[in-house]
Amino acid sequence: MKTKSNEPIPDEEDLSIKIRPMTVKDLEGVLTVERLSYSSPWRFEDFYREVVFNQLAFYYVAEIEHFITGFVGMWLIVDEAHITNIAVHPEFRRKKIGERLLLYIIEEARRRGARRVVLEVRVSNYKAQNLYLKHDFRYAGIRKNYYRDNNEDAFLMVKELK
Repeated sequence: MKTKSNEPIPDEEDLSIKIRPMTVKDLEGVLTVERLSYSSPWRFEDFYREVVFNQLAFYYVAEIEHFITGFVGMWLIVDEAHITNIAVHPEFRRKKIGERLLLYIIEEARRRGARRVVLEVRVSNYKAQNLYLKHDFRYAGIRKNYYRDNNEDAFLMVKELK
């Protein structure tokens, strides 16, 4: 597998991944990942509002040598962190970047005073569910017709922080 520059993608042990706060300058790369990851992607304006105006929102990017490989976001409302989205560029999947982003946002939520983390996940997204279960999320409910693109249900998953 190769990046746009036609350089081979390193193995997961060789990846020098940096996770840092998302900025407006990152939005082009974030949108690329978003569009490659979701059938109903967020628009530039959606991310812009989150990064610039939403004081409850915290977004982070994973990058390798200035190339955006993934991102994660959350809203922190009182003592509850709601993971809004998490995505990894298809060429960088299966290298534990998504897991690193998840662990990073959980720790950031804890650091900011959250007592629990919640998220929605498509009922058909078994890989994501398995990742969340691996890190002590539990099923807490179902949101009927949650996804607008196909009316798919979502599982509500919760992780209590200690």
